[in-house]
Amino acid sequence: MLNCSRPDPPSLLEALRPVFNLSSIRPVMNMSTPTTVGIDFILFGILGVGWKNEFVSWDPDQCGASTITIPRKLLWVPDMVINEFMEKNSAPFVPYSYVYSDGYVLDQQPVKVVSSCRLDIYTFPFDIQNCSLSFNSYLLRQASLQLNQTLSVEEIFKNSKEVMTTMGEWELVGLKVKKYEPPAGDGEIYEEIRFFVTVKRRSTLYVVNLLIPSCFLITVDLLSFLLPPRSVDRSLFKMTLILGYTVFLLIMNDLLPITGDTIPLMNVFLSLCMAMMVTSLLETILITNLLCGSAHYPPVPHWIQVFVLHILGRLVQLPPKPRDLEETVFQNPAAQEMKVSSVVAEDSVAPKQKGLFDEDKALQELRSLGNDLQIIHHQLKKQLGGNLSSEEWIQVGFVIDRLLFGLYIVFISVSFITILIIWMNSNDIS
Repeated sequence: MLNCSRPDPPSLLEALRPVFNLSSIRPVMNMSTPTTVGIDFILFGILGVGWKNEFVSWDPDQCGASTITIPRKLLWVPDMVINEFMEKNSAPFVPYSYVYSDGYVLDQQPVKVVSSCRLDIYTFPFDIQNCSLSFNSYLLRQASLQLNQTLSVEEIFKNSKEVMTTMGEWELVGLKVKKYEPPAGDGEIYEEIRFFVTVKRRSTLYVVNLLIPSCFLITVDLLSFLLPPRSVDRSLFKMTLILGYTVFLLIMNDLLPITGDTIPLMNVFLSLCMAMMVTSLLETILITNLLCGSAHYPPVPHWIQVFVLHILGRLVQLPPKPRDLEETVFQNPAAQEMKVSSVVAEDSVAPKQKGLFDEDKALQELRSLGNDLQIIHHQLKKQLGGNLSSEEWIQVGFVIDRLLFGLYIVFISVSFITILIIWMNSNDIS
């Protein structure tokens, strides 16, 4: 028991001076008595450590105070460490400790922990992280130093949650504590208190800035299939979308995580959107080529006619058009020759009726006219055949365009629903 000459802080400080000379040893009268250190912390970054100093005790009425603030360097302080520390503590240093009249010492320090917490960012930005903070002495074994909790887990969780309500993008959702006794290597053991912290990321920022714009752009790209490929440059529209989406991803790249053992599902989602836009652009290039360059293509192969025009065409509600164009123009070349012969026969009797034309000259002109008609007939037939081939290629293009549009809708729907289900399941921490 310390004796104070006067009931004021200077006399109390003078009475404590012999204790300051003992700051290099553990404050117990018997070295076999362990020092019990109570650990308390608030997740915001305040570490509280308290222990009993057996060298200190005074009468508050005699000394005039029940508490005094002492520089930390004048008292013995346990060497408590956090095993997950990855960097030096950059929080402001507090040089004082509280000493109570019963010998209890309270040492509170702000701590900025950069820990080695293992991140699982697969479900980013709807991810839930589980981290641990391990407190133990670096030198003192269990026989000399024992650890316990100053506050209950519920109180620590409540205090931390109140402080973290307006802090950053993380929300505290769970807290557990467990005591371990790792071996020291010399037959003795340490005491370690480990707090398991569960935090959930606030995803509103990422949903508004990444997911919703991506969904809007992919929807516009999907609806661009409704543009007529002949009268509108659909490929230019799609290239503009891809360019805009690329710039958007470059701007928002800082929002994406850069650490972790797995690729985040968000990155898969954004890559899927970009891949679908590029695929739709390639499909548009193919369709435009079929529609604009089919006049120089050979006739459509038979297997394409059967599979694309007849099978897929009926599947996408675009059945093949009936091929009756050629029969409506020249149904039978032999009939044309009969018509020419009948004209010659009729004109052969014309000199007798009219006496206006020479018979040989008329026959020669009619034969020449018949040859010219045959040449025109073959040219028209060839041209009509080419037009028919071109129309078939155009029909193939329309069928493929309609088919890929349907596949685009199905693939996007299945992919988005799958990703959404994974995110919803990951958001359930129960």
